[in-house]
Amino acid sequence: MASKKMRAIQVRKAQGPLELVEMDVPDAGPGQVRIAVEACGICHSDAITKEGYMPVQYPRVPGHEVVGRIDAVGAGVTAWKVGQHVGVGWHGGHCGQCPSCRAGDFVTCQFQKVCGISYDGGYAEFMVAPQEALARVPEGMRSEDVAPLLCAGVTTFNSLRNMGARGGDVVAVQGIGGLGHLGIQYANKLGFHTVAISRGEDKRPLAQELGAHDYIDTEKQSAAEELQKLGGARVIMVTASSAALAAGLIGGLGRNGTLLLLGAGSEPVPVSSVSLIMKRLRVMGWPSGVPQDSQDTMEFSQLASVKSRNEMFPLERAAEGYESMLANKARFRAVLKMR
Repeated sequence: MASKKMRAIQVRKAQGPLELVEMDVPDAGPGQVRIAVEACGICHSDAITKEGYMPVQYPRVPGHEVVGRIDAVGAGVTAWKVGQHVGVGWHGGHCGQCPSCRAGDFVTCQFQKVCGISYDGGYAEFMVAPQEALARVPEGMRSEDVAPLLCAGVTTFNSLRNMGARGGDVVAVQGIGGLGHLGIQYANKLGFHTVAISRGEDKRPLAQELGAHDYIDTEKQSAAEELQKLGGARVIMVTASSAALAAGLIGGLGRNGTLLLLGAGSEPVPVSSVSLIMKRLRVMGWPSGVPQDSQDTMEFSQLASVKSRNEMFPLERAAEGYESMLANKARFRAVLKMR
């Protein structure tokens, strides 16, 4: 099938445009599967490939929120079959031999592969992925609904369930965007006293619709002071990349609280050691999850009726969808629908 052609969106060089090209359909090598892509989310982290923020071998097809059907399997693949509904997220494979892998912590593999960065991703009609990168999509879920759960979904759900918060604890979510609109839903469905933090009174109805029990308008209120009135937050999920914003929220934590940083940024977060010591606070990041975590996220989302709100784009409008995402105009995730 290598002689057959497919459409794909390719970046030829760092800071180059997203170009619609015709490419050969790739073959599945040993230990790999080929996926007929049905949908792929457009994520802010796709800028890594487009802008060259990490080492990338160009040309490269971006995309790490990939969902479709297995179209072919390579030699040595026994656990996966043609026709299965699968997804591939940020974690696109691991070495199995480094200290992290030997401890079973594959998401921190020293040689981790990232779909759409280490190899061609899902902005295409077909893609090839290592078998260890696959997550099963639950029966009855549509590809276009599932795609954002493989990055934004697993990052918010998997981090929240590992923060030590218990039912009834105050959990605050800063921002009601691509990450935050899912974080609020998960916090509510996991049984936390859910507080949404954003700017403007106009966001209150949306926050409540998503499941927030309380809303803090930072144009009128101090988030830290309002959270302390509730007894202090066990977790504050920060979805923006602003270091100053994150630092201003630390005062809203209760004892043993965690400032959970999900919005990646290069600037250091200023924090006083005294403020951390006196309440046993911690500042923590979270790197999405492995394919089983993605599978858990999809299954929980189906069980608890958590849904990503998506704006759809055909493959040929990928550049438009990408710019909509960058400008924060997409409500709330941009998704390419291939078929």
